[in-house]
Amino acid sequence: MKNILIIGAGGVGSVVAHKCAMLPEVFGEITLASRTLSKCDDIAASVLQRTGKQIATAKVDADNSDETAALIKKAGAVLLINVALPYQDLNLMDACLKAGIDYMDTANYEPLDVAKFEYSWQWKYQEKFEEAGLSALLGSGFDPGVTNIFTAWALKHHFDEIHTLDIIDVNGGDHGHAFATNFNPEINIREVTAECRHWENGEFVESAPMSTHQSFTCPDGVGNYEIYRMYHEELESLVKHIPTIKRAQFWMSFSPNYLKHLEVLENVGMTRIDEVEYQGQKIVPLQFLKAVLPNPGDLGETTKGRTCIGNIISGIKDGKPKAIYVYNICDHEACFEEVGSQAISYTTGVPAMIGAKQMLCGGWSKPGVWNMEQHDPDSFMADLNEFGLPWKYIELTPEQAASFEVA
Repeated sequence: MKNILIIGAGGVGSVVAHKCAMLPEVFGEITLASRTLSKCDDIAASVLQRTGKQIATAKVDADNSDETAALIKKAGAVLLINVALPYQDLNLMDACLKAGIDYMDTANYEPLDVAKFEYSWQWKYQEKFEEAGLSALLGSGFDPGVTNIFTAWALKHHFDEIHTLDIIDVNGGDHGHAFATNFNPEINIREVTAECRHWENGEFVESAPMSTHQSFTCPDGVGNYEIYRMYHEELESLVKHIPTIKRAQFWMSFSPNYLKHLEVLENVGMTRIDEVEYQGQKIVPLQFLKAVLPNPGDLGETTKGRTCIGNIISGIKDGKPKAIYVYNICDHEACFEEVGSQAISYTTGVPAMIGAKQMLCGGWSKPGVWNMEQHDPDSFMADLNEFGLPWKYIELTPEQAASFEVA
């Protein structure tokens, strides 16, 4: 058993705290910290009620690396699980270096004033973590995270070379609100409105946000959805570490209702991330919008339906073309029954717990900064089946893979 510190008390932080508490043989004392202590206390009360385990709570400014390092030492933690905002990644990595512990997160760094998320800033920490003998694991959520592991597993067991990769994220849930985002509204809207990039023939190709879309029918009766091509961070690491990939794309489903509201919000300036003056104060419109939208952590009670997230992969095996689809389907109501959260938080929080488990006792803790696909995928894939995110895979023809006909 080893002590851990979880930073972030949103929907994902709640899932991580619950799932870690369910594995006392791996996780010793758990401390949950955020800027708002009351949120941590509410989660701790739920963890105690559902698991019988008492966890500690603390208030911390994650932008202050010295303050965080002091909390790390007070908690006796050997691993920091960062499920706070991506703006805080570098400060938290600095805190781990100061305190001498390992680090992991679920989303890569993004500057506060520029909607540009990429791994370059965190990859620059490679030498620092190596010299300190510490390990940093980047992107142990679902996408990124499980989608990286799916790709690594496919390469290990099904392909000699991967040539095309299409990651498809469908949320078939209905939360009953006119407009709400299923994770942090500020991060969600910045992500969706950013320029699209996909990998093709050795370079990233840019296109307008949400300009390319098509229909996709999920397996196992989840349904048919319109999916839109957008940029997502795992593409950057996957094409770097699997150089045979010729084309890589990320797709996400959006309802017409979501897109209608988003268009209006953009048109009236509510998605802006630059400061404006309002009644003598500087405010960021998108941050104000976040404050008035439903809290994603509160959506679990009303959300019904299922998610379907997976990878369509094609390439060569033994000199012959091959294609597969590997995926997970997750039920919103079942997630709420288990940990009090909807499936979007669950599908990120469970892989975060599994990534932490791999670092503490699965051989994944090696000096340096690592993306998920750089580790052996088999134990992680086994843990997905055991801890709430069972996966399936089906063989496809190359023609099916090209046309997205999986169901």
